[in-house]
Amino acid sequence: MACVEVENVCLTYPVYGADARSFKSTLINLATGGRLDSNNGTVVVEALKDVSFKLEKGDRLAILGQNGAGKSTLLKVLAKIYEPTTGTLNVQGRVNCLFDIMMGMDHELNGYENIMLRGMILGLTKSEIRNIIPQVEEFAELGDFMKMPIKSYSSGMKVRLAFGIITHVYSEILLIDEIVNVGDAKFIEKAKAQMKNLINQSEFMALSTHDTHIIRELCNKALWLSGGKVKGFGTVEEILKIYQ
Repeated sequence: MACVEVENVCLTYPVYGADARSFKSTLINLATGGRLDSNNGTVVVEALKDVSFKLEKGDRLAILGQNGAGKSTLLKVLAKIYEPTTGTLNVQGRVNCLFDIMMGMDHELNGYENIMLRGMILGLTKSEIRNIIPQVEEFAELGDFMKMPIKSYSSGMKVRLAFGIITHVYSEILLIDEIVNVGDAKFIEKAKAQMKNLINQSEFMALSTHDTHIIRELCNKALWLSGGKVKGFGTVEEILKIYQ
């Protein structure tokens, strides 16, 4: 059974090569919540501090906060890209991450080959990948370019293919670091509809964004982070009221 539970999670990491006595290190300390380790003089960044929350099935979580608050870091902890320094993380189920949608794409391969490659990276079986190929092909609207190496694509074409692949992989837990706008106005509307479809089919969703319109449209819960600490967790309207 899929679940998302975070209890007293902390994440710290050292910044090697930084002079703790320098002005630059002072800026790191002020901007990121880092602290100076008095034992060896290295900079230690406390990215997350005692973060706790639990999602119920069907929850769509908005993660709020200023730049450097720890939003992307928390998403990467949920994705198990980062391991917490302390605390308990219980995330069960297939996870789909919309972070760097171009990750894993090979510019020497054609569109179809990249669907196979990206699908395998995402943990799909060959049968599952074959099933989504026609859907991705139709969504990306690349025509005969699907048979050509993607190094011949424009940047917009590459993003459309990558977005088409990632948004046709259905999962129990969906993690999104900002909504991606791809293509012209017509295609953007198509992309938004596909994104909503993907969100609706997931059991849990967590989204980092500054856009309050998207938050109100897609989410029912909100988590406010500041300096890596939870400042509030509750319904969207409750948290937006105190955050704004």
